[in-house]
Amino acid sequence: MNKWKILAKKALLGEEISNDEALSILECRDDEILQLLDAAFQIRQHYFGKKVKLNMIMNAKSGLCPENCGYCSQSSISTAPIESYRMVNKETILQGAKRASELNIGTYCIVASGRGPSNRDVNVVVEAVEEIKEQYGLKVCACLGLLKPEQAKRLKAAGVDRYNHNINTSQNHHSAITTSHTYEDRVSTVELVKEAGLSPCSGVIVGMKETKQDVVNMANSLKALDADSIPVNFLHAIDGTPLEGTNELTPMYCLKVLALFRFINPAKEIRISGGREVNLRSLQPLGLYAANSIFVGDYLTTAGQEKNEDIKMLEDLGFVIETVEEMKASLAMDKNQ
Repeated sequence: MNKWKILAKKALLGEEISNDEALSILECRDDEILQLLDAAFQIRQHYFGKKVKLNMIMNAKSGLCPENCGYCSQSSISTAPIESYRMVNKETILQGAKRASELNIGTYCIVASGRGPSNRDVNVVVEAVEEIKEQYGLKVCACLGLLKPEQAKRLKAAGVDRYNHNINTSQNHHSAITTSHTYEDRVSTVELVKEAGLSPCSGVIVGMKETKQDVVNMANSLKALDADSIPVNFLHAIDGTPLEGTNELTPMYCLKVLALFRFINPAKEIRISGGREVNLRSLQPLGLYAANSIFVGDYLTTAGQEKNEDIKMLEDLGFVIETVEEMKASLAMDKNQ
């Protein structure tokens, strides 16, 4: 049994992956990548079989953000030429939900730029979600920034299932990426949504000049936060942002990162998210041996891969898309527990 399968067995037994073991995953020799992914797949298959969860984003509010996040084209310091608009109306959000339902997308993600939502923004989301649940029964994830406790409670009451607020990077590296809010602000929001009964979704952006130790720390921080869903983004550097021109990632390294997150968070949804197409490139299919979830369609301000191409990729791999009906059954089971 090779060392990666021994490590997979350890993860399946619920034992902690040591810091040295975690770093060894990121430092895996390229000619051992198939052995590493085979071991990661043992864990993924144990918890999720060959199922893949599909997610789709609705960019409900774009640009106009006062924060200074170095990776983001929507921030106050970005000069990237993006479309900016305030919160869309309820009908627009419902149209997106209709499309998600028609495409058999299990999770519909309503995302709004900004430090945090106004009560008016929350009102729009609440009204839309109530109708989405009634008409389509989709799993709904909201991502609106830093929340107040009463706002979290309102979202939960309306039927929002999950709330996304990424830690983005490690605590040590946070100040190199943004200074307009703290790492603790982000962690506090994740804890707040958990207290409100919402499923916590929190992830990272890899490739922002962090160290390998930072990446290990991110994976361990999300384990400590007990995030149910972990989106792993790979930096797609946008011209006009402080990280413009940053290009540190290789497809092989991205695969090692996905394997690391699976080993450290074995039973959690690991989603290959933004930057998948430009960073994994022709090795995208291999990422699904560690991850069990992807975004379909466009992201916030960057284009994704055509849905048909994603479906072909999954079919060629022999994976099975989780249907909306299966997702509904899973939601019902969660509510009964």
